[in-house]
Amino acid sequence: MFGRQGATRRAKLAAKQAANLTGALLLTAALASCGGITGKVERGDVDYEQFTAQQIFERGEYDLAANKPALAAQSFSEVERLYPYSDLTKRAVIMQAFSYHLDESYEESRSAAQRYIDFYPTDEDAAYAQYLLALSYYDQIDEVGRDQGLTFQALQALRKVIEIYPDSEYARSAMLKFDLAFDHLAAKEMEVGRFYLKRDHFTASINRFRVVVEDFQTTSHTAEALHRLVEAYLSLGLTDEAQTAGAILGHNFRSTPWYQDSYRLLTSRGLKMEARGDNWLAQVYRQMIKGQWL
Repeated sequence: MFGRQGATRRAKLAAKQAANLTGALLLTAALASCGGITGKVERGDVDYEQFTAQQIFERGEYDLAANKPALAAQSFSEVERLYPYSDLTKRAVIMQAFSYHLDESYEESRSAAQRYIDFYPTDEDAAYAQYLLALSYYDQIDEVGRDQGLTFQALQALRKVIEIYPDSEYARSAMLKFDLAFDHLAAKEMEVGRFYLKRDHFTASINRFRVVVEDFQTTSHTAEALHRLVEAYLSLGLTDEAQTAGAILGHNFRSTPWYQDSYRLLTSRGLKMEARGDNWLAQVYRQMIKGQWL
């Protein structure tokens, strides 16, 4: 769904490393001799035990350069399986995570990335492993209407990149994706709130819009949530709350069309956009005046 800057960098690196393909070509010839293979190679088709860790690893690089990430992941996994104490094993694990991610095999990518983090937490590529783990959730975030469990998991994993590896090259990208995922959750609340509002379930809609105002106030959906609160509270005859929601709109979002819509709606009923009463919106308004809101 979204771009993979770190993944692209790794792909270029893998392509460069694949320049030396002597061992890889030997293995390729052996693969072809094991039954005239022309497509996907399943485990068991090749006796990997006949080859060195270097040869198998280079075969993985060769397949990556040939845009065959599934085959590459298989080769890197064989390095880890057959040569667990090899100097190449550490690299093979992170390359598995990367290859599986390219293949959109997200669970496998996540598993390999987590193994890398568990076994090599202080290694220079640990930040990239955590970033790949986060992407395994993030890249599955789909349209707003679906369950948002993956979004929550993506947020948690992205937060780890930001907090544990703040100086890494992946921290900034993680922060950008965190904001997008956070906005995605707010969009879900808005969608449900609009659904209830259209069916005159005003209390249920208010509960959803309140979540956006209180918990997702830094997202792009706050202005609309406030306007929808004006609509819902007016429908219930709760003018103090409606006017207070309008006052917040006027203080922070005067340039938006949502402010204009609320202004017309309130003034058409002889109401002003001002904080009134002692309700949850009035508390938000007071916090905002003191500089503690948004």
